[in-house]
Amino acid sequence: MNYLIVDNLQIYAYHGAIPTENVVGGEYSVSLKIGYDFSKAAQTDRLEEAINYAELCELIKEEMRKPSQLIEHVAWRIQQSILSKFPQIETMETTVRKMHPPVPAQLEASAVVLNYVRE
Repeated sequence: MNYLIVDNLQIYAYHGAIPTENVVGGEYSVSLKIGYDFSKAAQTDRLEEAINYAELCELIKEEMRKPSQLIEHVAWRIQQSILSKFPQIETMETTVRKMHPPVPAQLEASAVVLNYVRE
């Protein structure tokens, strides 16, 4: 399997179950690991044959602009948006990290990982 990876796209967004999180916002990181056959793109050097990672970043940013209570929901929306645009995707791992979440502990991040496998 060939993979395209978008690693650690950093975004400021407004997600959380605590009302102040939707006002103050916080730092997030999103990563994707997309499995698809990009052999034609590798052979032809044509962007049209590949999944454009700049477009992926724009789709992620668009979904991150929509406030949600749960990062699980954010990850699901990101994944659905990408899958609808790029049907050639065979597998996808979507990771959404909430950096320094407001909990009474020294915590660098909380994260969810959502996996997709085409049937």
